[in-house]
Amino acid sequence: MTAAQTAGPEKGWLIIDGGGEPDEVKRRFVQLAGGPDANFVLIPTALSDEQITAGNFIRGQGRGWAKSWGIHDGHITLLHARDKERADSQYFVDALRKASGVWFMGGRQWRLADAYLDTGVEREIKALLDRGGVVGGSSAGASIQASFLARGDSAKPGFPDGDNRIIIGNHQKGFGLLSNSAIDQHVNAREREHDLVKVVGEHPELLGIGIDEGAAIVVHGDSFQVIGNGQVAIYDKARYGDSYSFLSPGQTFYLRCVHAHGAC
Repeated sequence: MTAAQTAGPEKGWLIIDGGGEPDEVKRRFVQLAGGPDANFVLIPTALSDEQITAGNFIRGQGRGWAKSWGIHDGHITLLHARDKERADSQYFVDALRKASGVWFMGGRQWRLADAYLDTGVEREIKALLDRGGVVGGSSAGASIQASFLARGDSAKPGFPDGDNRIIIGNHQKGFGLLSNSAIDQHVNAREREHDLVKVVGEHPELLGIGIDEGAAIVVHGDSFQVIGNGQVAIYDKARYGDSYSFLSPGQTFYLRCVHAHGAC
């Protein structure tokens, strides 16, 4: 079997953060979007309603978050929906068309899938990348950027937030901003080093990427660079079988070499 090619956006950028959002991630995100006076969108939908209320996101409209990231006042729009009808609204579409940077907060990735898959939000995020913008996210906001949604188990009795110990849950489709991939996060902090082996074992066409808390990858075209503090594990069934390899900060991974055994 010939595996499908994994690739990032040709013109835009992805920042995929394993959790913790280190200062280097914040700087790169704002820089790639065009600086603190660019237009940004913050999406906290992966959080529960209680967390969104406690964080004052709706009342504050993301201004506190923007200030902590060095984004100037008046350059942030908060978008949050629990249903696809709202996600298809003209307000959401217009905000994303004006933006050059979008950030997905952490929480539970199934909430992002339920609200935004196959809507105007997903379409306009991909259009933003096509015009050279940047899309980033931490934790759940990292996993949703893949084509396969790892840890997509949704709410059920006893687990109102879903059971995130389940690596292959009842939601398995992400946005596919990084094609033919599965992304896991908090790898070091939650001892998840071996978990993506199961995903890649069942779906050998996928590139598995496990990101430590404190680390991130910056993806553009056919490569990504590791930034922050921590490692990134690469799961490639063709290359490593049931094992994996680690990358350190500053290293670059060339996606064209995935599933191929020649030099880049």
